[in-house]
Amino acid sequence: MSQTVSLPLAEDHDPFALRLEADGQQLTRTTLQTLQLNVGKMCNLACHHCHVEAGPGRTEIMSKEVMQSILDWIDRYRDQMDLQTIDLTGGAPEMNPHFKMLVAQLRTRDLHVIDRCNLTILLEKGYEDFASFLAEHQVEIVASLPCYLEDNVDKQRGSGCIKNRLML
Repeated sequence: MSQTVSLPLAEDHDPFALRLEADGQQLTRTTLQTLQLNVGKMCNLACHHCHVEAGPGRTEIMSKEVMQSILDWIDRYRDQMDLQTIDLTGGAPEMNPHFKMLVAQLRTRDLHVIDRCNLTILLEKGYEDFASFLAEHQVEIVASLPCYLEDNVDKQRGSGCIKNRLML
């Protein structure tokens, strides 16, 4: 059974919310079962096809304070939304220094967590324990590969990406 729920969009400084109000419009939706969060543009790869233009030189990340605001929002509205899944994306979401904290907090709320992982990050120095962390927290990994053919992956992600990083 679908129900329409109205939730506050944001504080009074949100131009989109103010425009909706000025136009006499209200944004409504039915239940929200999956919330996707882009936690940053940092990535260990620089793929030509990346729609968010993530890469090793990008420094934009979601702060711990914003993550806490999202957790507070979830705590406040989760029951009204029927929220079940949090889908984490970004460049390489794992590169956000607060990634593990966010995952642990989401799992304590019994939310299903998806990590959109490029897989190569799991082999990078400093990330060797992430595979076991993800397994321990029962995080679903959606592996991001542009193609299953080595030649196509090399063209998009750089020469030897599969051979040198994935097929150990």
